[in-house]
Amino acid sequence: MWQQNSYQSHETGVLYLVPTPIGNLEDMTFRAIRILKEADYIGAEDTRQTKKLCNYFEIQTPLFSYHEHNKEVSGMKLIDLLKEGKTVALVSDAGTPAISDPGYELVVSALQEKIPVVPLPGANAALSSLIASGLNTKDFYFYGFLPRGKKEKKEQLERLKYYSFTMIFYESPHRLKETLSLMHEILGDRNVSMARELTKKYEEFIRGPLRKMMEWSKETEIRGEFCLVVEGSSEKREETAESQWWDTLTLAEHVQHYIDEEELKSKEAVKRAAADRNLPKREVYQAYHIENEN
Repeated sequence: MWQQNSYQSHETGVLYLVPTPIGNLEDMTFRAIRILKEADYIGAEDTRQTKKLCNYFEIQTPLFSYHEHNKEVSGMKLIDLLKEGKTVALVSDAGTPAISDPGYELVVSALQEKIPVVPLPGANAALSSLIASGLNTKDFYFYGFLPRGKKEKKEQLERLKYYSFTMIFYESPHRLKETLSLMHEILGDRNVSMARELTKKYEEFIRGPLRKMMEWSKETEIRGEFCLVVEGSSEKREETAESQWWDTLTLAEHVQHYIDEEELKSKEAVKRAAADRNLPKREVYQAYHIENEN
């Protein structure tokens, strides 16, 4: 167990998670600008994109490249800087860091080293899309990007078919048509709200049943990144008489079982547990490492 007191003095530096605008620069908060100016380094997904933001707000802090393809090496360097007492502000190209980008892995590494992680509130495409969708906001599930492969995408939608809560997905313009078709095939004709160009001049919401969305996608030139908010299921999954041996275990305990009983390395144990539960490996990996730190 480790109790973090975010605003007391620390032996290490602090990792700040700083949201950036998803389109409209006026959505940058006063606090976010101050933290970016005061930090020793800014960890940026794309330094060229972040440089434009910094120039606009007259932020002179040095930029440090941290993205999907260099996250292991850059992550270790950032952790070393934090251990030396430096303050690092992590940003993504747009929106809240650690959501559908490698930031969450840096967070896990920082927590393993007992380095304080302080989040700032700010712009987020998923929640902005949800609250304007007209669909249930009490219970919801954020998925992010579905797999690119059609087979893998179908498998994930089958897993989500009976979820009763509202689901939120990100999707690129060139894959939207196929995704809508598969959703209609597997989930049925549910209500959906699609948001594009959020906070920008051409912001648009398209709301209606999936079959209408499919028709729209076939007749329209699709542009921009989309956020899909999908109505939850009203159907009940047929109960199976046979339960699984791991039903009573947490994700971390499931992984630990394979490490202890079959002497697997943690990476392989995470892979096996994820396959058992039909969950993304990232979700199991994160649960295992965070629970082991508590």
